[in-house]
Amino acid sequence: MPTYVALTNWTDQGIRTYRDTAKRADAFAAALGKFGAKLVNIYWTVGPYDIVIIVEAPDDEAATAALLQIGGIGNVRTTTLRAFSREEMDRVIAKAAG
Repeated sequence: MPTYVALTNWTDQGIRTYRDTAKRADAFAAALGKFGAKLVNIYWTVGPYDIVIIVEAPDDEAATAALLQIGGIGNVRTTTLRAFSREEMDRVIAKAAG
């Protein structure tokens, strides 16, 4: 299943309710199931991003829908990256090489 990395920042609303962040993470993990996705891991970080979320989803549409839903709640804003495993990158290189 494709992997996605969401670099996440709290909004003003999200930082005001930081005490609930672990509960919100649990709710997000549970909600991913309806998109056929799963939470691989979540990290609370120090630096330019507050949270890094690793998600596996069946396709770009499912990942986008899940992350739009979390963003729509208003606690975070995300920048999402499609991540490629070693095996996936080997296939990409093979296709590029012809």
